[in-house]
Amino acid sequence: MNTNSEGAFATTDSEPGWPTRMDTDEKRLTAEFGSSPDLRMEPCWLMMPYPPPNALAAAVQTSEQGNEIRIMRKYITEFIGTFFLVLTVGCSVVVGGAGVIAPLAIGSALMIMIFAGGHISGGHYNPAVTLGVWLRRGCPASDVAPYWVAQLLGAVAAALVVNYLKGDAAAVPMKLNVGRALLSEFLFTFALVYVVLNVATAKANMGNSFYGLAIGFTVLTGAFAVGGISGAAFNPAVAVGISVMGLSVWSNIWIYLLATLSAAAAAAGVFNFLNPEAKPEPK
Repeated sequence: MNTNSEGAFATTDSEPGWPTRMDTDEKRLTAEFGSSPDLRMEPCWLMMPYPPPNALAAAVQTSEQGNEIRIMRKYITEFIGTFFLVLTVGCSVVVGGAGVIAPLAIGSALMIMIFAGGHISGGHYNPAVTLGVWLRRGCPASDVAPYWVAQLLGAVAAALVVNYLKGDAAAVPMKLNVGRALLSEFLFTFALVYVVLNVATAKANMGNSFYGLAIGFTVLTGAFAVGGISGAAFNPAVAVGISVMGLSVWSNIWIYLLATLSAAAAAAGVFNFLNPEAKPEPK
């Protein structure tokens, strides 16, 4: 590599190098102005060499790898958050016993997990919440199924841990009245998703520090209100978890799935109607 009399980078036949922009820019400027300008006075970018193709490929590959890692972090966060939520449900009810402590523990567990992982994945920990956020146009469709898988795996893993920890403690399944359980799960899942969309995705509340508290207290309120009627799942992943633990019979799983997912869709519809200007770009 040497320099010509004009000081610009150049290559020789015997000394290969990167192709430069000098020739093409000189031709363009000559055609535009009628004469060849003194390139020494032009901005330095005119004489910068093109990066080699392998450098561009490496940059693209690095970017893709970084994006894959970021995506996996979201799914791992959803697994961890759902795991500890369902673990708290099982340990509070099966090991600790029902009563005032269980709703307090469950609402608090959800709150702290949201604060812990909300900045990474959004802190859904609930397939109904993920559905609602997607219908609200707050997350890409490509995230819905992986989020559900991570949440369900977290719930099943937590249930298996509870089954080990409970020892001789018996998990007694609830006897549900189908109509009352459906309505209870629908109403408080609607409330949960509606609160999530308003405190965690609405532009007016962006950057607030209370979203985790509001969401956790919604579950706490619902558990106190209808826990004795439906079991207060408000979450398909929790429903799967309590079924694995034996707190609910598998024949009742459809009640939770139908009520919670339809409530999430209804809450998203209401939110979109009340907030027609809310059209965020999915992250």
